[in-house]
Amino acid sequence: MSPRLPMLIVCFLGFATSVVLSDEGMFPISELGRLNLSAKGMGLTPAELFNPGQVSLVDGICRVNGCTGSFVSRNGLIITNHHCAFDAIQKASTSKNDLLTNGFIAKDFAEEVPAPNYTVRITEGYKDVSEQVLSALTESMTALERNKAIEKRRKEIELESEKENKGLRVEVAEMFAGKTYVLFLYTYLKDIRLVFAPPIAVGAFGGEADNWEWPRHTGDFSFMRAYTAPDGTSAEYSPNNIPYHPKRVIKIAPQGVNEEDFVFLLGYPGRTVRQKTASFLKFEQDVRLPAVVELYAWQISEMEKAGASDREVAIKHASRTKSLANVEKRSRGQLLGLKRASIVATKEKSEAELTKFIQTDAGRRNAYGSLLKDIGSVYQDMSEKGPFEIHFRELKLACRAMSFAFTIYDAAVEREKQDLERETPYMNRNIELTVQQLKLDVADWHKPTDTIMLAGMLERLSKINGSRDMERLAIVLDDNRSFAERAESLMSSTRLGDNRFVEECLKKNPAELESVSDPILNLVIQLYPAYKKLRDLDKEREGRLGQLYGSLVEAKQAFDPAQFVPDANATLRITYGRVRGYSPSDAIQKTPVSTLQGVIEKTTGAEPYITPKAVLDRYAAKDFGTFVHPKLGQVPVAILYNTDTTGGNSGSPVFNAKGELVGVNFDRTFEATINDFAWNESYSRSIGVDIRYVLWITGIVYEAKHLLAEMGL
Repeated sequence: MSPRLPMLIVCFLGFATSVVLSDEGMFPISELGRLNLSAKGMGLTPAELFNPGQVSLVDGICRVNGCTGSFVSRNGLIITNHHCAFDAIQKASTSKNDLLTNGFIAKDFAEEVPAPNYTVRITEGYKDVSEQVLSALTESMTALERNKAIEKRRKEIELESEKENKGLRVEVAEMFAGKTYVLFLYTYLKDIRLVFAPPIAVGAFGGEADNWEWPRHTGDFSFMRAYTAPDGTSAEYSPNNIPYHPKRVIKIAPQGVNEEDFVFLLGYPGRTVRQKTASFLKFEQDVRLPAVVELYAWQISEMEKAGASDREVAIKHASRTKSLANVEKRSRGQLLGLKRASIVATKEKSEAELTKFIQTDAGRRNAYGSLLKDIGSVYQDMSEKGPFEIHFRELKLACRAMSFAFTIYDAAVEREKQDLERETPYMNRNIELTVQQLKLDVADWHKPTDTIMLAGMLERLSKINGSRDMERLAIVLDDNRSFAERAESLMSSTRLGDNRFVEECLKKNPAELESVSDPILNLVIQLYPAYKKLRDLDKEREGRLGQLYGSLVEAKQAFDPAQFVPDANATLRITYGRVRGYSPSDAIQKTPVSTLQGVIEKTTGAEPYITPKAVLDRYAAKDFGTFVHPKLGQVPVAILYNTDTTGGNSGSPVFNAKGELVGVNFDRTFEATINDFAWNESYSRSIGVDIRYVLWITGIVYEAKHLLAEMGL
């Protein structure tokens, strides 16, 4: 299958022909021709947006690790979020050369800093492979066998397609659980470098206090660059590499946008769960989300305390702290939103109507009569076992040394299998990135903090039913010493914080690792069968739910085809709307543009409201260039719009009707944290940094005029 040939159009179970479209939706790129976007305000045709085999707007959009970015110069310059580039900035920072605090500007290509383990992908095409994937199934398969068969068949298709499309990356994505699968072709770039990052006081102004809030005054943007080998092929970092030349460069609109202007986003939104049942939402509301909030808030607090008086330690923890803090606050917002918006009750009502529809026909009753009950039984099992399973998983995540040990031993076990039989991170096509990420994480390890994490997780597990059913874990939990003493005894002599030791271990097979004397590695090896059993249980549940949700899709399609838009799954989507404020509560109206004046008003000189002197000086001098909002008389900082977004849309370009860049998406409002479960125009708002603030900070405040010139400004 050549990416230069037109791809097959994907028809999502009748969605294409019968759906009545609203403004809700992260629509698959295959649906562009059916959205009637011109009636909404779009000035581009579907072919101008995406046209396999021809140059289109999508060719200027890329996925940057788990975020989105835009090519804004012919030399591979990418604009994305500061928080998307954060890990690269942190990895390049030390207490003596603190790029997080001071920011970073590369004056030329030679000064750009490699971003380890960053990759960039550009969508080249897609193809429906549902029939090929589902051909691997038989009626007699168990749920676990079903899951593993689908997983293996997807891998086979990916590897076969990569042989046919040399130099491209292939991924098979599940669109509707158990029903539809789409193969995506990607240009895959592996040499990514940091070009410009404002100080964290700009890039994360307001910190966690302002995160998920409006108004925002955060300059959440950075510039990176993609490189290739001299012949234009994808290559690992080399000083001989050259900048990537994208097929399409995104044009910047320095005039920005105004209230009620039409905007649209292209990007790679992560996961939404709007097609899930009320029983799933109850599991989230009652079990998983409360556990995430408690566990993450505790870890964040410990890491912040550890770095409070030692900048080197704070830098080591910075990426993980930021990541956990983002999820923790989002989870709190989701908990609040689930209850405030009565989402469970609303879902139950719609399911009652569906059940009534099913029961009125003997054929439907026979085929679908027990579906919701069967799905509910899976989530009931997950709810009952959830407290132990969640904390047992977190034991090897919160304690980083245990995470290192697990990856080492898991990799050794998986390497003894055929490539297609391995867990995805350890396949030949992925193992290099997995190992490199492990080494980067080891370099950021801080033993005293990790000892606290281990003690805290053991104490939590000791209070949960089922924890002592595992003999090796029971031995640790029932030790007569305090949890701090137990953790210290395990951590005191581990060598897992030494990358040389880790590299030695990565060369060993399971039997050889079992003879290595390291207390944490030994503990993980003893617990490994339980972790393997839990992983298989997760797959069994996934296989069971995939089959059930596939049937539920059929029932819903018969009942109401209009509600079918597949949940987001990190594949290319489009969403559209207007620059628009909202009213979060009675008598409060929030307007959709924040300004530099608000930055100054918030500035206290103390975290998280520190504004760099360079910004204050330019403001005092009224040196705003051409970037003043004509109606507000200030440099606009952030904009608010009613598009449908979720995680993964970070860094997504905000376009005007002509497909010109007017902002960079970076967040949602607190009320919109429940977008993953449900979208509503009255409260679902996304937030982007206004392109005028990007250009003012870059070109005037930090005088990186060469970047503005490179972007054609």
